[in-house]
Amino acid sequence: QVQLVESGGGSVQAGGSLRLSCAASGYTYCMGWFRQAPGKEREGVASIDYYGSTSYADSVKGRFTISRDNAKSTLYLQMNSLKSEDTAMYSCAARNARGCAVNLPTSAYNYWGQGTQVTVSS
Repeated sequence: QVQLVESGGGSVQAGGSLRLSCAASGYTYCMGWFRQAPGKEREGVASIDYYGSTSYADSVKGRFTISRDNAKSTLYLQMNSLKSEDTAMYSCAARNARGCAVNLPTSAYNYWGQGTQVTVSS
């Protein structure tokens, strides 16, 4: 059983930046960031496999960067040029099966963090 703990959320003005972190308690092959805004379905934001291969949702390409430090078992999401539509609860997720892409469904992930709120004001 892998536990995931997010941190780094908060409130920021449009155009600002935030960095989210997700500490894992053990090995994970694929890790991803998801977000869910009020009244909307959870959507994949970005994913990264153990070897650093990444994929992004079109809505965040060029603004967000996903990375991981395997030695620290920590996942990151650097969010720049934030927009009001980025406001959501952000959660990290992990899976150890083969395959890693941003369009994997939530059901493909075995482990989830509790989430951290990101609020962007315009």
